[in-house]
Amino acid sequence: MPKSISSAVPRRRQTNLVRGGMERSQFDELSESMFLTSSYAYTSAEQAQRAFKGEEEHYLYSRYGNPTVSVFEERMKMMEKADICQSTASGMGAVFASLACMLKAGDRLVASKALFGSCDYVCSVLMPRYGIDVVTVLSSDTNVWERALSKPTDAVFLETPSNPMMQMFDISAIAELTKKAGGRLIVDNVFATPVFQQPLELGADVVVYSTTKHVDGQGRTVGGAILSNDEVYYQDYLRMFVRHTGPTLSPFNAWILTKALETLDIRVRQQAANAIEAADFLSKQSSVRKVIFPGLPDHPQFRLVEQQMSGPGTIVAVELEGDQARAFRFINSLQMIDISNNLGDAKSMVTHPASTTHQRLNDRERAELGINENLVRLSIGLEDVEDIKEDIAQALAV
Repeated sequence: MPKSISSAVPRRRQTNLVRGGMERSQFDELSESMFLTSSYAYTSAEQAQRAFKGEEEHYLYSRYGNPTVSVFEERMKMMEKADICQSTASGMGAVFASLACMLKAGDRLVASKALFGSCDYVCSVLMPRYGIDVVTVLSSDTNVWERALSKPTDAVFLETPSNPMMQMFDISAIAELTKKAGGRLIVDNVFATPVFQQPLELGADVVVYSTTKHVDGQGRTVGGAILSNDEVYYQDYLRMFVRHTGPTLSPFNAWILTKALETLDIRVRQQAANAIEAADFLSKQSSVRKVIFPGLPDHPQFRLVEQQMSGPGTIVAVELEGDQARAFRFINSLQMIDISNNLGDAKSMVTHPASTTHQRLNDRERAELGINENLVRLSIGLEDVEDIKEDIAQALAV
């Protein structure tokens, strides 16, 4: 059996990101082991019976649990200060499982309309198919949320900052309103990252991640994670839902994500520093109509950003002067920054949300969210910031 080398002495977050949850086999390897196995052997039929009854601790099947996946989940828990982490095969697997595990026909879900396109699909299309009453809230105004949550509610789902318009939602205030309504608040924390925002500490019940984004940060894997301190939520709903529906993170991807966590804090802080410089540079360009970035003082909710986040994140939204053709010309003229709908990568990337991540929305819905045809979304990476600015400058000049 692997042997734990975790220290009983509390360690700081960066140390936990490097060493947290690690177990070594009989070979005493320095790096984390990779257990690429689908199933496990037992010494006897009686041991198998005890394991399946929960009378003896033993891995059963890698859809249920795997040693490599366990190390990743343990490290995520340490980073998020959570008691529970359930990894999934993708970020959308995490979003869907976080909701579907607990909601049933007749339940009420209140969801932000300012969501990533696939999250909006889950909330506004899939959930109603299952007989769930879904109420969407367009505004970030807490008074509007108070009215939406004036009725008993089973779950609330939001992302903050939102994709791609960087709309901020007051997690503490909405968490209190959710509690009064009898529900659980689920926060998608992908844009903020756990480096800059801790939703559980702000009162959220559940936090979800696409670990494909900043956690991996190098474009290699797809994965997700659900974290919580709510033991009832995990034991009564989430645990068995994931076990028996199978959105399981592979051991190989878990190993890559575990190794990526070692540098997450360092990477994200440098990307954010680059994003601040890029956003400031963009705000001074005559061909730019508006820059939307939590790190700029002219962000409409800058006070909430300072209250809720310890850093601005790595994503910059930009409205150009002109229309879609102008946006496409800018995107196509970039020589270094890649055209990709992913984000959080070491490589800087750009996308046109209206025609990619949010193309499923109709014109009215996109207009309500402010996702105009001249909007581009930049994910700022780890290149030298002067090269990033030079690439943006030459593309704006075309």
